[in-house]
Amino acid sequence: MGVSISTARWLAPTSFLIDFAAQQYGMLSSPNMMDVHKANLSFFSPQPYFIAGFFFPQQLFQLAWLYRLWKLDEKDPKQRRELEQQVDFVPIYALGNICIASWMVFWNSSNLKAAHVFVTINSLSQLWYITTKLGKMDTSSTSSMLTHIVSKTFAGIGVLDLLHNGSVAFFKDQPATTLVKVLTGVGFGMASAASDWIFGGCLVYDLVALSVGQSGGWRNLLAAYAAGSAAIVGAKNWARPPYVNGKEGYVKADDEDIDFVEAGLDESRRY
Repeated sequence: MGVSISTARWLAPTSFLIDFAAQQYGMLSSPNMMDVHKANLSFFSPQPYFIAGFFFPQQLFQLAWLYRLWKLDEKDPKQRRELEQQVDFVPIYALGNICIASWMVFWNSSNLKAAHVFVTINSLSQLWYITTKLGKMDTSSTSSMLTHIVSKTFAGIGVLDLLHNGSVAFFKDQPATTLVKVLTGVGFGMASAASDWIFGGCLVYDLVALSVGQSGGWRNLLAAYAAGSAAIVGAKNWARPPYVNGKEGYVKADDEDIDFVEAGLDESRRY
């Protein structure tokens, strides 16, 4: 599924522009995406402004990531290693942008079941990438950090998209059942326990967005889930820091080991 550097350099920005154009269509058309949202509510409907508040900074990170994709010199060995980390993500990145753009077209036409197909493809592909293909983030590498931020925020908001679109497509105007409440708590709890700061932070954000978009006891329960998720993510990543630093990739020898080596060298000089 990999692509060449030259292909990645036109595929990634093209998919970004397609998605950006679709977002403008979603906001400026009539009915627009907000109109469709208000007409289709369910137990996983978030406060819509939280989604807009998420995408604006996320797109800035995308632009920084795209800039490095073009800027880095593939002929320089060090920069090529940086570049390869980004190129590896490009196919999933482009797929995500195309899926989100397609979702927008069906969402604005109120064809929510068709829209859910594209949400599912995007969300599952992003989750697959960050759980099976993405290595640990190297804090000494700008490309590594940006790739982690872009991919994990895509996956993080993808979780919210999947829950939101699925609920309004198949359970419009329905309240959360006991089973839904239990599965939500268990699912987010388990995901939080397996997440780093970035994806874990997105999960907390998703729960806050859902909480603000709901009412009554379900709203309070979602807020409690958000607090619990934040505690789990914080404790897990404090106890086991999830990132590495490539510039610190050495192990300091103990004084006894150094004395042993020096003694061996002195012994060898006698011959």
